Amino acid sequence: MLALTDTAVTAIRDLMVGEDLPADAGLRITLKSGDDASLELSLASAPRPGDQVIEKSRARVFLDPAAAELLSDRSLDADVPPTGHPVFRLPRRSG
Repeated sequence: MLALTDTAVTAIRDLMVGEDLPADAGLRITLKSGDDASLELSLASAPRPGDQVIEKSRARVFLDPAAAELLSDRSLDADVPPTGHPVFRLPRRSG
């Protein structure tokens, strides 16, 4: 299962501030199909049917089934600049 670092949790909660989203909203990660399969991140008011839901310290992440499988051994981390939006990254879990 995808793990969330404390920095990622803070970044997700900060993204929700000022948005017109319900309290149980979260960051949704989907796998875009195609030749250059990539991940797409967006804010979502609720998980979709079949999504895996990960919660930590009031931050929620919704993973579509393909993304959940791909990221099962990863951790979501973030770099948070003083201004601007966070940059999420997915280093492999150690140990």
